[in-house]
Amino acid sequence: MDFFDALQVSSSGLSAQRLRMNLISANLANMNTTRTKAGGPYRRKDPVFAAQAPASSFREMLHHRQREMLTKVAVIGIVEDSRKPVRKYDPQHPEADKNGYVAMPNINVMEEMVNMISATRSYEANVSALKAAMALALKALEIGQYSGINLHFKTDWNP
Repeated sequence: MDFFDALQVSSSGLSAQRLRMNLISANLANMNTTRTKAGGPYRRKDPVFAAQAPASSFREMLHHRQREMLTKVAVIGIVEDSRKPVRKYDPQHPEADKNGYVAMPNINVMEEMVNMISATRSYEANVSALKAAMALALKALEIGQYSGINLHFKTDWNP
């Protein structure tokens, strides 16, 4: 694993957790939305994460299989909650049925807040890993500079 692999893994975690926080925010913002374009109340959304090799070409994927490197986080989808809406008695509501019940989104504020705390902590852990990788790279450059090593970078370098 090299420096860029560490950056790629941490940055993929940051992106995934940022999307998760955005979905949680949307869930909280729409907890009273009784009508959507699809009809019916809003349904809470959750991201689906999967481990994915940090490769963009066949050669890199083959190299990954040979070395069994770390994997990055990929968002492979966003799923809607399959739970039934909560029926609330409110005969004055414009969306009330003939019995006075309104179908409300099945969103629990406490559940969403726990998810938000978890996403925030995961985001912070990825930031810490990213900072540590950057600090190590800078320290390696300092060691090379102070030890008198002459570093030459070749543009045709191929691992």
